[in-house]
Amino acid sequence: MLGSTHGTLTMTPRSARVLACGEQTAGAVHGSAYGAADAVLDVSGRPLHAPVPDLDRFFRPEAVAVVGASDAEGRPNAGITRQLMAWAERVGARLHPVHPSRREVYGLPCAASVAALPEPVDVAVLLVADPLPVLEQLAGTKTRFAVAFASGFAETGAEGAAAQARLAETAARSGVRLLGPNTNLNAFERFRDDLEGPAIALITQSGHQGRPLFALQELGIRLSHWAPTGNEADLESADFLSYFATLPEVGAVAAYVEGFKDGRRFLLAADRAARAGVPVVAVKVGRTEAGARTAASHTGKLTGADATVDAAMRQFGVIRVAGLDELQDTAALLARARPPRAEGVAVYAISGGTGAHFADLATAEGLHLPALSAGKQAELHQWIPEYLSVTNPVDNGGHPVGDWRGRKIIDAILADPDVGVLVCPITGPFPPMSDKLARDLVAAAEETDKLVCVVWGSPVGTEDAYRHTLLGSSRVATFRTFGNCVRAVRAYLGHHRFARAYRSPFDDAPRSPSPSLRKAEALLRPGQQLSEHAGKQLLRAYGIRVPREQLCTSAAGAVRAAAQVGYPVVMKASAPQLAHKSEYGLVRLGLTSASQVRDTYRELTEIARAEDIELDGVLVCQLVDPGVEMAVGITQDELFGPTVTVGLGGVLVEVLRDVAVRVPPFGEDQARAMLGELRGAALLDGVRGRAPADTDALVEVVLRVQRMALELGRVGPGPESGGGLAELDINPLVVLPRGHGAVALDALAVCR
Repeated sequence: MLGSTHGTLTMTPRSARVLACGEQTAGAVHGSAYGAADAVLDVSGRPLHAPVPDLDRFFRPEAVAVVGASDAEGRPNAGITRQLMAWAERVGARLHPVHPSRREVYGLPCAASVAALPEPVDVAVLLVADPLPVLEQLAGTKTRFAVAFASGFAETGAEGAAAQARLAETAARSGVRLLGPNTNLNAFERFRDDLEGPAIALITQSGHQGRPLFALQELGIRLSHWAPTGNEADLESADFLSYFATLPEVGAVAAYVEGFKDGRRFLLAADRAARAGVPVVAVKVGRTEAGARTAASHTGKLTGADATVDAAMRQFGVIRVAGLDELQDTAALLARARPPRAEGVAVYAISGGTGAHFADLATAEGLHLPALSAGKQAELHQWIPEYLSVTNPVDNGGHPVGDWRGRKIIDAILADPDVGVLVCPITGPFPPMSDKLARDLVAAAEETDKLVCVVWGSPVGTEDAYRHTLLGSSRVATFRTFGNCVRAVRAYLGHHRFARAYRSPFDDAPRSPSPSLRKAEALLRPGQQLSEHAGKQLLRAYGIRVPREQLCTSAAGAVRAAAQVGYPVVMKASAPQLAHKSEYGLVRLGLTSASQVRDTYRELTEIARAEDIELDGVLVCQLVDPGVEMAVGITQDELFGPTVTVGLGGVLVEVLRDVAVRVPPFGEDQARAMLGELRGAALLDGVRGRAPADTDALVEVVLRVQRMALELGRVGPGPESGGGLAELDINPLVVLPRGHGAVALDALAVCR
C-alpha cells in the first residue's frame, strides 16, 4: 500500500479568456440547461455551458427507499439492505423498505410498492432485475434519484443497449435522475469522519477499481464522496465532476474512466474544475485495442480515439496517469499539498548512489534540479564532510543521529529560494539513522510552507519510522516507489503552473458565423471530395494563403496562365477524387517556358485518360520558395466532434506520424503548445544554418483552420447541419522564414 501525502491546499478560481480565430465574444456563460432550446451554443451548435446537477440530496438524503429489500438470510439483497440501513443511519436518513410480499424488513415497516411509500424519498435504490417498471412507477412520487443496481444492459450488446435506452427515456420523462444501470453501492460506503484536511472525491465506472483509493483512508487520506457511475444511462462522470468541483472540502478529484458518454460535456466539466483550481487525476482505459474492446464490453461506452482523448485531457488540465497506484499517490499529493513557492526540486540522500538514481529519474521526467549556490554549499559543508557532494543531490553520507546537525541540513536546503520541493529517498530502513531522519524531516515539514516528500523504499512497510512517524504527519508526502514520487511531483508542479495560466476557451468561443462561412458553403458538395482547386478556394475564404494559380482546360490556356502567374510554375492535374496526384505522375515542378507548359499539359491529360481519371482541368501554380513543410488538418472524432491536427508534412506525415491534436475551442496558447509537442519542432527553429520558420504564421493558420472546423462542423437540428466538412488536409503547408508567412500548396477536403 502506498504512503500518505499531507498538507493543505489553498487555491483560488481563475478568470478565463482565450483567443479564438476570427470573431471574439466576451463574457462568461451562465444559466442554460445542456441541450435545452435556450442553451448558449458556439458557432458549431455545441453547448458552452452545462449546469451543475444538485447532488446534495443524493449523497445526504433525508429519506431513502430500498426496492427489493430483504431480510432473508443467505439472500444477496439481505446483505445489501443491511448495508443501506447502516448508511442511512450514519447520514441521518429515514429508510423505507419496499417489497410486495413482506410487511416488514429487519423490523421496519415495508411498503408493497413505491406508490405506497409513506413520504417522498430522495433516493430509491432498485435491487430488482428489471428496474424499468419501478422507474415508471417513481414518476409520480417526487423521487429525486434512483440507483439501478442491475446489469445486462449496454455492456451486453445491441439488445441490452436498447433496454438501457428505454431506461434513459423513462428517467428523462419522469424527472428522476438515474445512476446506473450496472453500478454498485460504493456511494453508500462508510467514510471515515475523523480525518481532516482537503479530501479526494472519487469517480469510477468500475466499482472495484476504486477500492485502492478508498483504502487510502487507512493511511490518513480523507475521502469525501464516491460516485460509481456504471453504464451512465443518465447521470455520468461529467455530472459528478462538475458537482465535486464546487465543493469546498474537495481538494482533488480522482477518476477511473472507461469511456465518455458525451465528449463536450466532459470538457465542460473539466473546464469547471480548471476554473476552480481543483485538480483532476484520471486513469482512462482504452489506450490499446484490447483495452478499448474490454471497456466497451464492460460499460458499453465509446472509448474514443486515444490520441484525441489524451489531448483533450491535457487541454483542460486533467492529469492522466497509467495505473491505480499512481492515481492514489498523485491525487493524494494534489489534494493536500500547498501551491509551490518555486519549481526547483532538491534531493537529499544518505547515499550517493541513491541520490544519483533519483536525480536521473527526476530529470528524465522533466523536473528541474537546480545546482545549489556556492554559498549554500559552503553552509551545508559546515555539517557535511567536504569530500561529499552537496551540489544537488545533497549526499550527507549518513544522516547525523546524535545531535542537531541533521535538522540544520534539512532547514538549510529548504531555505534556498530556488527550491520548492525537497525529496528524501530512503531505500530501506537502517535504524537508528532512518528513524532520526524521518523525525527530522517531519519536524522540518511542520515549519515550512514548501513540499517535503519521502520515498520509503522498504518492501515491508511495518517499520515505526514509516507507519507512525511519516504516516502520522500531516505535512509530509510519503511514497513507496521512486517512479510514483517523481511523476506525482511533476503533476503537482504542472497542475499549479496550468492553474495559474488557465483561461477558459469557452468564454470567448465564437457564437455567430464569420463572413467566411457563406463563401465556404458555396464551395461544399455534400458527400463529395473537393478538387485541389476548390479546396484551396475554401482555404482562401478563411484567409489562409495559397499560391497564385489558375485552373486551365486547354494547353493554350495553360500557357497564358503561366505568363500571368509568373515563371517558373508548377502544373498539377485537378479532379475531385484525386487525392495523391504524385503517385500517378500528375505533378510537374519548375517549368520555365511556354513550350514546357504546353507539352506538360498534354502529358498530364494523357496520363489521366490512361488512368480513367476525369479531370476538371490542370492547375498552373506559382512555384513557392522552400521552407519547412507542415500539415494542418481537420478530422472528426465520434466523441468530441471536429478536431484540429498539426504535424510535419510532405511525404513524412504518414511515415513519422509526428502530429499534435486539439479539440476546439482553443486559443493561441494551445496552438503554440501543439508545435512544442512535435518531435520535429526543432525544424521550425532553424537547423544547419537555415533561418527560423515563421511560427506566428503557422499558429495563425492553425487558428483559422479551427474556425473552419467550428463553422463547417455544425451539429443540431435544421438543414444547415446536414452538410459541412468531414475532413480537411492541408499538406504541405510551407512555412517560410520568419516574417514571410506560410503558404498552403495543396488541400484535400471531404464533405459530409
